[in-house]
Amino acid sequence: MLKSFDIYNQNNILKIIVALNLLLVGTGSLLYTNRLITRLEAREEQYVQLYAKSIGYLFGSSQANAGDLTFVTDEILKANKTIPAIYVDPNGQLGGALNVDIPEEYNAEQREKLLRQRIVEMRDRHPPLVVDLGNNERGLVYYTNSSLLRQLTYFPYALLAILTALGVLAYLSFSASRRAEQNRVWVGLAKETAHQLGTPMSSLMAWVEYMRSDPDQYDGSITDEIEKDVRRLETITARFSSIGSVPTLKEENLNEVVRQFTDYLSKRISTKVKMSVASQLPAGQTVKINRLLFEWVIENICKNAVDAMKGTGELRLTMQTLPNRSVAIDIADTGKGISKKNMQKVFNPGFSTKKRGWGLGLTLAKRIVEEYHNGRLYVKSSEVGKGTTFRIVLNNS
Repeated sequence: MLKSFDIYNQNNILKIIVALNLLLVGTGSLLYTNRLITRLEAREEQYVQLYAKSIGYLFGSSQANAGDLTFVTDEILKANKTIPAIYVDPNGQLGGALNVDIPEEYNAEQREKLLRQRIVEMRDRHPPLVVDLGNNERGLVYYTNSSLLRQLTYFPYALLAILTALGVLAYLSFSASRRAEQNRVWVGLAKETAHQLGTPMSSLMAWVEYMRSDPDQYDGSITDEIEKDVRRLETITARFSSIGSVPTLKEENLNEVVRQFTDYLSKRISTKVKMSVASQLPAGQTVKINRLLFEWVIENICKNAVDAMKGTGELRLTMQTLPNRSVAIDIADTGKGISKKNMQKVFNPGFSTKKRGWGLGLTLAKRIVEEYHNGRLYVKSSEVGKGTTFRIVLNNS
């Protein structure tokens, strides 16, 4: 059974190291910050407990002397300058508030309403502290975290968001750099291939002319076919030479382009594959394409289909106009089909189900259609064991 492979789907050690470092930094920061928050919360609770005890001392002890009262008011009550707290006496009346922002223009009724709302919010955050006033009377002190502690609470999440953003940017940078490097390699390889093909093609053309000079010995039909193949090599060379540069598009009769190329191709694929072309396009329908590159797309898809059928089956090309005035070309085969798990991978660079092959044919075809012709290439339908239909959509505007 053939297994699919992807020559680019390999672990990038540098990406893993960066990701692990970001994860360690984020986790360490989160744990350390949570530890600080826990300690600060305990410290602020101690401040509030001290505040509650001081209220009990002031209002519940009849033995307090003036010096003690001065100490309580100056050293304890005034020590809390950051923690919002509200005291409610045993009768449920507001007894005082610390560090609660109240607009100066508020009257007594508005002030009390605001403090009652704050009490509800504080109660949801922390249970109130009980103030023992003696004689079985108890008041309550409601409090919440200081603004500093609240800011510190959100800090680790902000830090994680920043680290995540940095991680995403790092990943995108690595990916972009890798794609750019791959593109440079393929462009260089393509141009070098085109250059290397030049010498043998010149030699082949010379041999064709030599054979034609002696028609008694060499069959003219054979030399004609050889010349066609040489011209074909020239076309392939021109394609490779154009990789990496913006192609020139011009209006072409789509019927003629497809039929002429499929006529050539049908003689060079398996004789057990029946190829047919059906067109519903209006006579003279033109589309703006680069002929050399567009024929390459048709060739790649058709050869991929022949491989999928293992050299035996039916290959159908259907051309039609769509409601939005676009032109669609469906290329259907009776091959083995594509599984659902591979449906999204067929256009990935390096993906192939063949033992031999680079898995670049459909990738190049998709790039030519979508990047150079502003069209679409996708799998219209596929059923395992029955065949696949690829659709090319070209805008006709």
